[in-house]
Amino acid sequence: MTDTGTATLKVARYRPEKSTKPYYQEYKAAYRKDTVVLDALNQIKAEVDGTLAYRWSCRMGVCGSCGANINGTPRLTCATFLHEFKGRTITVEPLAHFPIIKDLVVNMDDFMEKLVRIKPWIIRDKEAPPEEGEYKQTSEQVDKYSQFSSCINCMLCYSACPVYGLNEEFLGPAATALAYRYIMDSRDQGKQARFPIIHELEGVWECTLVGECSVVCPKGVDPMLAIQKTKILGATEAGKSLVKPISGLRAILLPQGGS
Repeated sequence: MTDTGTATLKVARYRPEKSTKPYYQEYKAAYRKDTVVLDALNQIKAEVDGTLAYRWSCRMGVCGSCGANINGTPRLTCATFLHEFKGRTITVEPLAHFPIIKDLVVNMDDFMEKLVRIKPWIIRDKEAPPEEGEYKQTSEQVDKYSQFSSCINCMLCYSACPVYGLNEEFLGPAATALAYRYIMDSRDQGKQARFPIIHELEGVWECTLVGECSVVCPKGVDPMLAIQKTKILGATEAGKSLVKPISGLRAILLPQGGS
């Protein structure tokens, strides 16, 4: 492919060893039709400014580590093409709502702690003996949770979420979607372990269903849908807990066969 132009990148810089305040620095980067923002950052770091700090790994939209705010929208830098912004300055900033460590690198500790809290693994009350083989599933059973298994932990949904921006205690979109993924897995028996976490004060009921988490998700996970479904599950379980005592009371008070 032939070169198609030169892009201007306005990159947010934060170097705590030199300045207490973030600032912006502009760079030029040549691009072709297939050049993405991550390519430009790599070019800048290799040829212009080796002090520029950012995260990346796979360059294939799989690892989720290269997320940044690009012209105000949380996106993967490896999946955002420079030609989309032809004639415009491309502003690259760290993901919103997270503490900045340096330049585009943010502190992920809060997000990782939330992931661990919802226990993202198969929980079994009792393991089947090895001779019984694997836990088999039908395609219908897999369909119930497969969409929510596509999360790559890129944190774009947290950066786009206004609720998390106001309340960092909020469990948030990705963690809830992952919890729902395991709750709907027919092999899992850990619903009662996760329910108190996802239905606590800062859990799903804190969500106002703005939906930006689903808009920015690069994998179509639709965290807002997971949150809605989790709310429905919670309401259903709460309804059952109210009905059961009433049914028991009716059985005691009414004569056999009475109505």
